[in-house]
Amino acid sequence: MDLELKDRVYVVTGATRGLGFATARRLVAEGAKVVVSGREEAAALAAAAELGENAVGVRADNADPAAAERLIATARARFGAFDGVLISVGGPPPGSAADNTDEQWQAAFESVFLGAVRLARTAAAELSEGGVITFVLSGSVHEPIPGLTISNGLRPGLAGFAKSLSVELGPRGIRVLGLMPGRIDTDRLRELDSLSGDPEASRARNSAAIPLRRYGTPEEFGKAAAFLLSPAASYVTGVMIPVDGGARRSF
Repeated sequence: MDLELKDRVYVVTGATRGLGFATARRLVAEGAKVVVSGREEAAALAAAAELGENAVGVRADNADPAAAERLIATARARFGAFDGVLISVGGPPPGSAADNTDEQWQAAFESVFLGAVRLARTAAAELSEGGVITFVLSGSVHEPIPGLTISNGLRPGLAGFAKSLSVELGPRGIRVLGLMPGRIDTDRLRELDSLSGDPEASRARNSAAIPLRRYGTPEEFGKAAAFLLSPAASYVTGVMIPVDGGARRSF
């Protein structure tokens, strides 16, 4: 299937590893060009080098008010276009309502929520018909995840913003949607499994609750994300789509 991605240009944040990097890799493999960002310059440059000549790395923190304009300007300067953005950011620290501090909440709000909103607003002003804005969210949009109170508080609000934005931008032919990764085998998930004290037992228990009976791979997420970012998904907007092996079994 031709995803019609050749020479399209995307910004992918949080793309030095994990889900962001897997998505950037698939976009490039399908012929797209990408600007990949990360908080550390060396990591961003290394990710772009691994992806090849159709990628450029930029140091950018989603919480930085200037990051959005800089990333989009880089896309236009380097590749001459801007067709969409995948807004991904590292997960906030784990903890309970009693454990998480005001400082942790504030930092997570700036990067996970307000930073994503700012990126989306800036992208919306720059995109034309056929453009797309995609948020990497979490299953906590629908159901709280034990031990991830900050994420449980912020992700559903961001999903609501994405839905509102999809209605506002729909008449301009710009799509907005969210992806809700389940248990994808990333460094972040392995860290969370380790909090149980027995990572292998945690993985086995969690895998047993997934209809496919296994964790997903970043590559599987990247393929789904690349499709939804592509013109091949031109009639998909305003929805939050689980990529979770069937863990969420409802319409």
